[in-house]
Amino acid sequence: MQAVVISIGDELVLGQTVDTNAAWLSSQLASYGVSTKWQLTVADDREEIQDAITEAAHDAELVIVTGGLGPTEDDLTRFALADALECELVLFENALDHLTSWFEQRGRKMAEANRVQAMLPGKSRMISNTVGTAPGIEASIGDHQIFVFPGVPDEMRVMFKRSIVPLLRDERNATSKRVILARKVNTFGEGESRVAELLGSLADRDRNPLVGTTVSDGIVAVRIRSESTDTEEAEEALNATTRAVEDALGELVFGWDGTTLAEATGQMLKTQCETVATAESCTGGLVGKMLTDTSGSSDYYQGGWVTYSNEMKCEALGVEIGMIEKHGAVSEEVAMAMAEGARTKSGAAFALSLTGIAGPAGGTEEKPVGTVWIGLSESGYSPTAARHVFGGNREMVRLRASLTALDMLRVRLLAKTEVI
Repeated sequence: MQAVVISIGDELVLGQTVDTNAAWLSSQLASYGVSTKWQLTVADDREEIQDAITEAAHDAELVIVTGGLGPTEDDLTRFALADALECELVLFENALDHLTSWFEQRGRKMAEANRVQAMLPGKSRMISNTVGTAPGIEASIGDHQIFVFPGVPDEMRVMFKRSIVPLLRDERNATSKRVILARKVNTFGEGESRVAELLGSLADRDRNPLVGTTVSDGIVAVRIRSESTDTEEAEEALNATTRAVEDALGELVFGWDGTTLAEATGQMLKTQCETVATAESCTGGLVGKMLTDTSGSSDYYQGGWVTYSNEMKCEALGVEIGMIEKHGAVSEEVAMAMAEGARTKSGAAFALSLTGIAGPAGGTEEKPVGTVWIGLSESGYSPTAARHVFGGNREMVRLRASLTALDMLRVRLLAKTEVI
């Protein structure tokens, strides 16, 4: 079986919203041996949505559409599907009852505009929405099945698991049981070309499991895809290739799949019963934000300082004004002093500091935009600092600097583990 995934919405086409639904759906389909033939993002245009559904239904046995089921004038998916099915919209009383009940339970009055969400093509079937308001829609063109879900990820995922997963299980049991398992091995510290070089023959395109790389925000992910007619065989091959990738890349690897660098670093701190504090200038608290994105981070993150001005660096962290006047705020000496001050004042075992020029203004020939000094202080050791020059706009400089600081701490913790 092959599938087509269609995402609807002007906000997706214009890049205002990232389409996470298509990636999630394709991944889920692959786990049941269903390959996604193509994905398409379509604007809120009734005729274009109709054309996309019609083409997809002639090209794949399974079509999944997300988005465009809301109550506003630009929610046109139900109308376009009715056009593709060559029928009219009709009021589904059970859908209207659900809508009315949903609003009553929340003490809200349902707007008249919401009634359109109970209007479905006459040749379709309703898929109940247990999370939100808009019901999903199931229909078919010939032997090709079409499922339409709301664009809200939580609603879409519940409907997918309830309405499509049983069909996929039946399909897999009735056919050759083709299984596709996938995993991402996340790395930081080297570019994509260097990672590919280290992988060597593991990245050959004629092998199974197939290994490839992608890069996003400085994170190079090694994608592994294992295919087989036997689930256990596919899993064994996936695990074996994962171990080979980890052996080839060593300390560059920090986790699998959705694991973030902050999560990986935090887990290492927790495992080693260590704590960290932060002192940030150019990153404005981003490192602290990343660390506290994880629930339970209070076990290892003591807190931090955002010392943007020279005065704050001196008053809050004890950096000597003479040091700043002699070396500049963006310097090895100041980065080390900031880290040492943060560790001493917080009582943490480690402290990270960042001071730099995020741009677009402020750079000089000696210290161009993107220059960041990252300091690390550890109890019982002299502080250290490393200079980096990051490319990109202000946002990218701050992001890359924050990730590099976290990785600096992670590598240090890794070295301590190896010594132990």
